[in-house]
Amino acid sequence: MLIFLKCPVVVTAEINVNLVALTVMALLSRLWKLSYPRAVVFDEVYYGQFVSLYMKQVFFVDGSGPPLGHMLLAFGGYLGGFDGNFLWNRIGAEYSNNVPVWSLRLLPALAGALCVPLAYQIVLELNFSHYAAFGAALLILMENSLITQSRLMLLESLLIFFNLLAVLSYLKFSNSQKNSSFSVSWWFWLILTGVSSSCAVGVKYMGLFTYILILTIASVHAWHLIGDQALSNACVFCHLLARGVALLIIPVFMYLSFFYIHLIVLYRSGPHDQIMSSAFQASLEGGLARITQGQPLEVAYGSQITLRNVLGKPMPCWLHSHKNTYPIRYENGRGSSHQQQVTCYPFKDVNNWWIVKDPGKHQLVVNNPPRPVRHGDIVQLVHGITTRFLNTHDVAAPLSPHSQEISCYIDYNISMPAQNLWRVDIVNRESDSAIWKTILSEVQFVHVNTSAVLKLSGASLPDWGYRQLEIIGEKLSRGYHQSMVWNVEEHRYGKSQEQRERELELHSPTQIDISKNLSFMARFTELQWKMLTLRSEETEHKYSSSPLEWLMLETNVAYWLHPRTSAQIHLLGNALTWSSANIATLACVLLFFWYLLRRRRNVCDIPEDSWSSWVLAGTVCCGGWAVNYLPFFMMEKTLFLYHYLPALTFQIILLPIVLQHVSEHLCRSQLQKNMFNSLIIVWFSSVYLVYHTFSPITYGDQSLSTNELKALRWKSSWDILIRKH
Repeated sequence: MLIFLKCPVVVTAEINVNLVALTVMALLSRLWKLSYPRAVVFDEVYYGQFVSLYMKQVFFVDGSGPPLGHMLLAFGGYLGGFDGNFLWNRIGAEYSNNVPVWSLRLLPALAGALCVPLAYQIVLELNFSHYAAFGAALLILMENSLITQSRLMLLESLLIFFNLLAVLSYLKFSNSQKNSSFSVSWWFWLILTGVSSSCAVGVKYMGLFTYILILTIASVHAWHLIGDQALSNACVFCHLLARGVALLIIPVFMYLSFFYIHLIVLYRSGPHDQIMSSAFQASLEGGLARITQGQPLEVAYGSQITLRNVLGKPMPCWLHSHKNTYPIRYENGRGSSHQQQVTCYPFKDVNNWWIVKDPGKHQLVVNNPPRPVRHGDIVQLVHGITTRFLNTHDVAAPLSPHSQEISCYIDYNISMPAQNLWRVDIVNRESDSAIWKTILSEVQFVHVNTSAVLKLSGASLPDWGYRQLEIIGEKLSRGYHQSMVWNVEEHRYGKSQEQRERELELHSPTQIDISKNLSFMARFTELQWKMLTLRSEETEHKYSSSPLEWLMLETNVAYWLHPRTSAQIHLLGNALTWSSANIATLACVLLFFWYLLRRRRNVCDIPEDSWSSWVLAGTVCCGGWAVNYLPFFMMEKTLFLYHYLPALTFQIILLPIVLQHVSEHLCRSQLQKNMFNSLIIVWFSSVYLVYHTFSPITYGDQSLSTNELKALRWKSSWDILIRKH
C-alpha cells in the first residue's frame, strides 16, 4: 500500500528564462509609479464616469462599445474599494483620497505588460526562432505609445491583450492539430480562441476585426481538412462541429453573458433612461418603475393614458395638447384650421393625459369588469384636461405641408365636421385579437376617414407652439417607422364621469407590476441596437487625426500637463519602430508576391516549410495590421492616434520575423549574415535610445526645460507643450 514511498515524487518543469525576464521587465515598465499622476488623464474623464455608475449600480448607455471593458475597469475600482463618489468633470482634476488610482489603472497595466510575453509566444508558434521572438517582445516592451496607453484607465491595452491571446490560442491549437487532435490541450486552445475573441469584441467593437481574421484563417484550414483523404467523413464532421461550437457558438454566448452581467449589475434607474423604451425603463428600479408599479396592464375603454413616441428622436416626447390654437395664418400666409394644437412634449405634464373612449358610448370611465381594447378596434382619444377629441382632416400641417394637421376638434359651427375616429393597430401583436397593453404594446393610430397615420415629424414649432415638436397625419405611409409608433407609458382606469373630479384624478400620481414581462433577450436587443445607433455629436478635437497621419507618426496626443511644472504625458510612439515596421510590412508583401510569382514558374527560392511559415506569418501579421487599420478610412467619427495601436502591434510582431527571413534566406554568404546581424544589433540599440529619449513624456515623471522639450519635437506636427513664462 505504501509502495509509492520507496521512490520520491518528482515534478519537473521547463522554465523559459527569456520569457520570465521579459515578463518581469514588462511588469516593471507598466506598473512603475502607476498612481502617478494622481489626476484625471485624457479619456479617464470619460471612462471614469461609467466606473462611478457601476459602483452605484446605475444604468447607463455608452455607444462607444460593449460593456466588458467598462466592467473590467469597474472591477479594478471594486478591488480598490472605490465608492463611485468622484466628479469626473475635467481633465487634470486632482483625484480625491477615496479614489484608488492604482487599482483603477491596474488591469489595463497588467494587460499591457502581458502583451510582451504574448508577442514572444506568437513568434515561436509561427515557427520562427527564439531570437526573433525575443526581438518582437523587446520591441513591444520599448514601444512608448503602448506603455502610455496601458498605464492609464483606458481600454486599448485590454483590447490588444485579448487580440493577441486569441491569435496565440489559435496558433497553438493549429500546431497541436498535427499531433494530438481532440486532446485536452487541443480543446483548451480551441475554446480559449473563441473566448478570447469574444472578450476582444466585448471590450471594443474593433475586436471584431481580429475575430474575423481568425475565422478566415480557421475557414481556410477547415477547407484543407475537408480535402484530407486520410480522415473519415465522421472525423471531418467532428472537426468542423468542434470548430463551429468553439469559434461561433461559445463567443455568441460569451458576448450575451457580458450584457447579462451588465444588466444585472446596473439595475437602478439612471441618467440615460429616457433614450430607452418605456418597457425597458419599467424594468429598472426607481424612475419609471416607481411610477408604473401597480398600473393596470390592459388598456380598456375609459382608460386614462399617456402616449410616448417610440422613436425617441430628436428627444423622448409624449402626445400633448393645450388650450392654445393654431394661428389663423402662418408666417408664409398659408391658413390653418385654427383648431386646438396637438404637439409632442418632451416633459411629463398633466396635458399629456388622454382618455380612450368608445365611439358608441358617452361614458369616460372604465366598466366593471373592464372591456379591453383590441387590435383593429375603433376608438376616440379625448384630451383629459380640455375634453376635446383628437382629430385630423384635409388641412396641411404647420411645418409639413404634404401631411395633414393633427388637432383637437373645436366646433366653430362651420363646414368642417369632426373626424375623430382612430383604428388601433398593434404593431408587435402576436395575434389579430391581441389586447392593447400598457408599455408592452407598440401601437399605430390610423385615421378612419383619411387613413393617415399619427406621426412625430420631429420638427420644432415656432414660438406660437412653444417650440414643441410637430405631430402630423402621414397620408402616404411608406411602411413602418418608429416615428409612427406609440406606447402607453402611464395608465390608470378612469373612475369619474365628472370633469372636475376627473381633473383631480389626472393630477394625482398613478399607482399589476409589469417589469418582469420584459425578457433578457428583449432588453439585450434593445440595448445593443441603441448602442449601435446612438451617435453623439461629432466635433473637431484639437488632437484628432486621420489614418494617413498615423503611418508615419505625424501626430501625437497631449494627455496631461502638470499644473505647475513642465512635466507632461503624451501619446507618442517610438518613431524608429514605427518607420521600421512600415518598411517590414512593405517588404513582407513584396517578397510574398515575388516568391508567389517565382513558384508559379516552378522556382522555389525557399524550402517548403519556410514558405508555409512565411505565408502564415504574413497572413497573421499583415492581415492583423490591415483589418485593424484599413476600416478606419470608412469611418465617420473623430479618430485619434490610439485607434492605430492594435494594428501597430501586429506590425511590430512582423518586424523581427522579416529580419530573420532576410538574414537566413537573402543573405547568401556568412559575411553578409554577420554584417546584417551587426546592423540589427545597432538598430535595436537605436530603438532603445529613442525609447529612453522619449520616456520623460511617456511617464510624465520629469520636468524638462524649454530646450529639452524643443529637442523632443522631432517633427513640426508634434505638439509638445511649452509653458510661456
